[in-house]
Amino acid sequence: MRSIVAPYGRWEPATPAQVASLLSALPCRWWVAGGYAIELAAGRRLRDHGDIDVMLLRPDQIHLHGVLRGWEHWAADPPGVLRPWEPAETLPQAVHDVWCRPGPDEPWRIQIMLDETRDGDWLSRRDPGIRRPLPEIGEISPEGVPYLAPEIQLFYKAKQPRPKDETDFAAVLPFLTQVQRRWLNEALAHSFGTHPWRDQLAC
Repeated sequence: MRSIVAPYGRWEPATPAQVASLLSALPCRWWVAGGYAIELAAGRRLRDHGDIDVMLLRPDQIHLHGVLRGWEHWAADPPGVLRPWEPAETLPQAVHDVWCRPGPDEPWRIQIMLDETRDGDWLSRRDPGIRRPLPEIGEISPEGVPYLAPEIQLFYKAKQPRPKDETDFAAVLPFLTQVQRRWLNEALAHSFGTHPWRDQLAC
């Protein structure tokens, strides 16, 4: 397993299969997100990963301590300072990320990303005008791992695409259905107006 040094300690990201095992007792929906979600959609490994993201709806944060019992949970307070998150605390709206590790001397294994929900829909935390019914925001891999729909993950990657985001977009584009392409194209138009990915989505 590859170890990656981060400002607050080293990362050894869990695999999607390990995440599925660790979170199997969660009584709520969750989805592998980030670059691993793109790989699950493409059906192959694309690149190295510094961490693994798991999306959880904000109201469901109350279940995390009980499932990852004994783990450390650190909240990323804006502008990105990590601090311990205790079980009795409800994280404020400004906190979107939680780093998790089995103990103080262990590497970080999972990053939880809290997203918003309202009236049975998922809402983008970056643009509340972008929303989808909850049953439509995820898919299941052949191995049974739930992951964020690739068009939604690409929407999050589109704000300021890095080289790895361009790699992910190019790799998963052939696997997007016309419905997925149209949704992403319209979401990009709504949030950004022009965007370099839109021309490729229209092909």
